[in-house]
Amino acid sequence: MRILLVEDDATLRDVMLRSLTDAGHRVDVAASMEEADYLWRVQPFDAVLLDLNLPAGPGPGSPLGSGLTVLRQARSRGDRTPVLVLTARNRTDERIAGLDAGADDYLGKPFELPEVDARLRALVRRAQGTDDVATVGQLRLDRRARRFFIGAAPLDLPAREFEVLWELMSPPGHAVSKRVLSNKLSSFDDALGDNALEAFISRLRKKLLGSGAGIRTLRGIGYLLEGEA
Repeated sequence: MRILLVEDDATLRDVMLRSLTDAGHRVDVAASMEEADYLWRVQPFDAVLLDLNLPAGPGPGSPLGSGLTVLRQARSRGDRTPVLVLTARNRTDERIAGLDAGADDYLGKPFELPEVDARLRALVRRAQGTDDVATVGQLRLDRRARRFFIGAAPLDLPAREFEVLWELMSPPGHAVSKRVLSNKLSSFDDALGDNALEAFISRLRKKLLGSGAGIRTLRGIGYLLEGEA
C-alpha cells in the first residue's frame, strides 16, 4: 500500500515511518498542514494517517486551520481515500470532529504500532471490497499473514515483486494500469520506471508457471491477473 503519514512530532513520525516501511508499505510523510494538503492533492494514496493537531507552515496567512481542515478539503473535492485519524486518547470531542469531517476510523495516542497497520489494512480492504484471502488457480494471498502460497507451499518473493503481485490481487480479475502500479510502488521522490516494472512482471510470470494463475498484458491499459486453463 502507498500511505500518506501526516504527523508533526518528528520522533513519533520516524518510528511510524520505520514500522510501516518494515511492514512493506510505501510511505510519504508530511509534517505540516501545507505539506499534507499538497501531497494529498498531487498523489493518490491507498490510505492516510492523519494527526489533527498540525502546525501551520512558515508562510503567513495559511488558509488551513488544522488537520481537520485538510481532511474536510479532501472530502469536499470528492477524495474518498480511507483516513485513520490519530488523536489524544482523552479527547472525545476531537474524535467526534474527525469522524464528522469524514474520517473512517480513529486511534488514540499512545497506540501500538501493529494496531496501526492492522487498522489501515482493514480500512483499505473495506474500501476496495477485498477479502482477507484471495485465490486465483492455486495461487493464494493471505492478507492478514502477508503471505502468498501456491497450493500449500509458500511463495517467497522479493519486496517489489511481492508488492506488484499484491496490487494485482487487490482484487484479482481487474486491470491495473502501469501508472497506478508505479505510483503504488514509488516514494514521492523516487518513481518506478516502466522498464523496472516490466522486469518485475516478467519475473513474476516465471514464478507463477504451473500455478493456474497468469499475468496478461492489456496493451494501452496495463496488467490483469487471471486464472489459466
